[in-house]
Amino acid sequence: MVPEKLKPGDEVRVVAPSRSMAILGEDCIQIAIERLESLGLKVTFAEHVKDFDPDYMATNFKDRADDLNEAFRDSNVKAILTVIGGFNSNQIIKYLDYEMIKNNPKILCGFSDITILLDTIYAKTGLVTYYGPHFSSFGMKKGFDYTFEYFKKMLLGEGEAEVVSSENWSDDAWFLDQENREMIENKGMFIINEGEAEGKIVGGNLCTLNLLQGTEFMPDIRDSILFLEDDEMAGKLFLVEFDRDLVSLIQQPGFETVRGIVIGRCQKGSEMTREKWVKLIKTKPELEKIPVIADCDFGHTTPIITFPIGGHATLKAKDGKIELNIKG
Repeated sequence: MVPEKLKPGDEVRVVAPSRSMAILGEDCIQIAIERLESLGLKVTFAEHVKDFDPDYMATNFKDRADDLNEAFRDSNVKAILTVIGGFNSNQIIKYLDYEMIKNNPKILCGFSDITILLDTIYAKTGLVTYYGPHFSSFGMKKGFDYTFEYFKKMLLGEGEAEVVSSENWSDDAWFLDQENREMIENKGMFIINEGEAEGKIVGGNLCTLNLLQGTEFMPDIRDSILFLEDDEMAGKLFLVEFDRDLVSLIQQPGFETVRGIVIGRCQKGSEMTREKWVKLIKTKPELEKIPVIADCDFGHTTPIITFPIGGHATLKAKDGKIELNIKG
């Protein structure tokens, strides 16, 4: 199921299934509201969006689940944006009303910890969800144009796009200093394994996706092109952490039919290089015959594309050239 695209006048509900909106600055919130309103959208907020437990930076699981259920249930709401990521989304998936969600399909968009919700809802209902900017992302003053364009292409346009690398990227703490930004020249996506592939899109934040393994909420990865990324939390251990998480995914039933892998750009703290990526992938015999590319614009740096979980991708990586198209 592909949800209807947004149009002027539609209501967008902001929910906090991972961390509370209480952690955002008022300037960020106001900029985000104004940017969404510039599209003709009406922004509303879930009842518990600012409730806060300092140990979890969120409210209790029941209120968070209720807010997300209510956003899907409300016929006036056409899209749901998550406030931000975090660590808590898997606490609520047991308490979501999947039959109701299936009968009220609408856009759900976020990234990072929200991978849990995007892939679970797709697995349980067949509803296409979107790995893209949070509500908080819209509060970025500078360096947001690329992110904004792909959001509009996927959720207000035709729902399809050719993925072309951004000119610049950033890994700075923009939310602490909106004016002084460090923009880095983007060298673009690169090929690790050549090949061509076509399939459904599954993935998101790798370590978060792997939390679903062995549960009823794990999406079917058969015949997919996996879009995978991770943050810098492991620091200098990023390579070995990503490696073992990838191996865990490779060991899942149906992986032998996976058709390709697209890896999102890493943060600077991961200390990853192109050479390290090549070494990591080339040590996996299961990946020898499928195309693998890296440094695509999604993950925990900015800017990012919006891509559909459960949507469709075509990938051609040959002779140093990459063609990547997404639809959903």
